[in-house]
Amino acid sequence: MLLLGTISCMAVAGIAGDHDMKQQSLWESGKGGYHTYRIPALVVSTNSTLLAFCEGRKSGSSDAGDIDLLMRRSTDNGETWSNQQVVWDDGGNTCGNPCPVVDRTTGTVWLLTTWNRGDDHEKDIIEGRSKDTRRVFVISSTDDGLTWSEPQEVTASVKKPDWTWYATGPGSGIQIHHGEHAGRLVLACDHIEAKTRHHYSHIIYSDNHGNTWTLGGRTPNHQVNECEVVELVDGRLMLNMRNYAQPKNLRQRVFTRDGGVTWENQGVDHTLVEPICQASMARYSWPADGQQGVILFSNPASTKRDNMTVRASFDEGETWPSSLSLHTGPSAYSDLAVLAGGLAACLYERGDKHPYEQIAMARFTMLDLLAGEEPEPTGQR
Repeated sequence: MLLLGTISCMAVAGIAGDHDMKQQSLWESGKGGYHTYRIPALVVSTNSTLLAFCEGRKSGSSDAGDIDLLMRRSTDNGETWSNQQVVWDDGGNTCGNPCPVVDRTTGTVWLLTTWNRGDDHEKDIIEGRSKDTRRVFVISSTDDGLTWSEPQEVTASVKKPDWTWYATGPGSGIQIHHGEHAGRLVLACDHIEAKTRHHYSHIIYSDNHGNTWTLGGRTPNHQVNECEVVELVDGRLMLNMRNYAQPKNLRQRVFTRDGGVTWENQGVDHTLVEPICQASMARYSWPADGQQGVILFSNPASTKRDNMTVRASFDEGETWPSSLSLHTGPSAYSDLAVLAGGLAACLYERGDKHPYEQIAMARFTMLDLLAGEEPEPTGQR
């Protein structure tokens, strides 16, 4: 097991945002031994421990090079956080795209990730000129992130031989709650085909509590990639995807009725404006006691990477009538999670001059979102 060392809770700096809104800064670029922190992911364990992940980019902001997988833990609903811990450091190589999912039956936290040589760049991997290729690995923890298994490669099970580029997530996966495929772990991914250079979204899944992973279906149409998945009340799954097709500044979505093996009805969501960027989607609640279910969505609600906004849908993603702006300035990738006590959290990239100055977390309630107000200040502890 990879021992992460002694965990000592420490206060997290408050940051002043729009209208003096205070949020938590978990990582600040240039500090803690890394030039840049990017690609946030957030999950909540079965014991209500928050696990926040990101990439630590050693010497620059590039997607290539020496990149480590990092994590911080919170056992008090996000009030305080552990010191930064390294989950995977493979020398000068790239260990990135964290995509965690929690198995509610076993309590195991699974972390899917992609690897490539640090001296291989994306364009060379896509063109087949690289020394190696993108590989897929899985890491797991059975003690709420205190220790982690050694990375195990699963590339052969989840990547076709004629795929070049490959990315897990980024963001978090789900476990299906209802129906024929209840218990299935599902992670959203994307890839590029060697022959056509077309890029697609797809899923991978496990029906045996993470012991093995299987490649699911890809989208019918290309020009989509980074995506997240949510379960709908009618038994379908919905992928919400970064979009390169016209109109380029709208998200795409697609649906499956068989747990992710085949996908249908791909098209744009005319409400969800995007700057061609990653986004997050998570179920806040299921319908109960006469109340509608709620799905949350976060992204830079703009045609450029700014204005990080959380939206709420009360009709299974058909409309998004409520929104809450977390930061009107530069912002990019994000991940959503539902915490104890009715809180929700958005872990996201933000800054004043560019989006990659820090990774911050905002906590909010449904009342905040419905009122279109900023979250209550978290303060410093």
